Amino acid sequence: MSHSSIEPHTPLPPLSRGPHSKRLGIISYVATFGGLLFGYDTGVINGALEPLRRELQISATIEGFVVSILIFGAALGAVIGGRLADRYGRRHNILLLAGVFIVGTLLCTLSPTWQVLAVGRFILGLAVGGASATVPVYLAEISPYEKRGSLVTRNEMMIVSGQFAAFVINAVLYHFFSHVDSIWRFMLLVAVLPAIALLVGMVFLPESPRWLISQGRPEAAHAVLLQVRDSARARAEMDEVQHLADEEAAMKTGGWADLAVPWIRRLIIIGALIGVFSQLSGINAVMYYGSELLRNAGFAADAAIVFNTLNGLVSVLGVLISMRLINRLNRRTMLIAGFVLTTTFHLLIALTAMLLPDGDLKMWLILVFVLCFVLSMQGAIGPLAWLMLSEIFPLKIRSFAMGVAVFTLWIANAVVAFAFPPLIAAAGIALTFFVFVAFGLVAIVTLYRMLPETRGKTLEEFEDEARLGFAAPGASNAR
Repeated sequence: MSHSSIEPHTPLPPLSRGPHSKRLGIISYVATFGGLLFGYDTGVINGALEPLRRELQISATIEGFVVSILIFGAALGAVIGGRLADRYGRRHNILLLAGVFIVGTLLCTLSPTWQVLAVGRFILGLAVGGASATVPVYLAEISPYEKRGSLVTRNEMMIVSGQFAAFVINAVLYHFFSHVDSIWRFMLLVAVLPAIALLVGMVFLPESPRWLISQGRPEAAHAVLLQVRDSARARAEMDEVQHLADEEAAMKTGGWADLAVPWIRRLIIIGALIGVFSQLSGINAVMYYGSELLRNAGFAADAAIVFNTLNGLVSVLGVLISMRLINRLNRRTMLIAGFVLTTTFHLLIALTAMLLPDGDLKMWLILVFVLCFVLSMQGAIGPLAWLMLSEIFPLKIRSFAMGVAVFTLWIANAVVAFAFPPLIAAAGIALTFFVFVAFGLVAIVTLYRMLPETRGKTLEEFEDEARLGFAAPGASNAR
């Protein structure tokens, strides 16, 4: 299809308030229980390890395997989940994932051996990866462009809230029941409650209207839009999405073959880089091994565990700040600024560790700079990464491309998770964080050169722009 066949978009009618606004809020709340499960299941194992180790009598090697297998399951789940969501629908896939969360949680809770526990963790990983690839896409496709940033970012809020909840629940249960070896089972079992809520809630939610149009079901798509928009806005969005769906059908997009299309290949590469750079920021080195990092800085073991909970609290605060800013600032500017901040705090941590003598000043400064890093990461990079991944891919392959990007994200996560403990043990805090500084500089330069702007555009407008060739990165993208 020639570029000249793409017609300019007419402005959509402004949003109006009414019962449809409340329904949209309920939909976004229920769907993000997938993010809550994502956060809880990735955070809970830290506090459960000591009693788990005692009861199942596992070695350090087996312990590392049990922890990391969820990450590999998540990488696979992201790809599989993306394909299933494209084929059977976003809502259908989230329902399926809720069931997988329940099965994985119960299997982990009832595990008689570490082998069964590992299988349960892998199953949970499939659900975590599938949710990370599907929930942001569902939210982006059902949201009006004016609210897309804040609604998709609710998923990141639920992820960090799930991690924080895991830290707090583990601390409370361990404080009162540390003498009970099987207490780790109750820590894991808590996750079944939001999984059941997600399963029941999604039964009553609609399918993505954009997916329905891609499947040749415009009447069903219009009915969904009428639930979450006023009638004039629903009709206008229908026309816009149908226009793009017709073009994509003519181009026969939809899978790996689309990597041969230059503009699609470029978007998938950008998505993969966003995912990889977000993990090479080192956020999960802190979230997985924060207590160990603080012990290396000089804190006593008990104090390190207590202060590590601040990482969860600051993560929530960061996402709250992001939700206030994300619809007001350009995505591109905010994401690159986030990497500038995190790289600066990496440098400050490294210099503090290298130049100051051991003592109170050194360990407190490292704690402060780590918390500033977490705040910067969760106030910009974390939410923006997931939001932009949900926005930049064309409709026909949105979940497939999301799965590919999130697969690379999880692989980068696994690399950091494996490399951080031996690196910090062998090289110390200073050299380890100088490595993160180097990754940050590469991210800043690469994203400055490649990252497009998506704010103030419908998903269809951005797709048209991508097909025609991206505008200059610094150009204004407001409506």
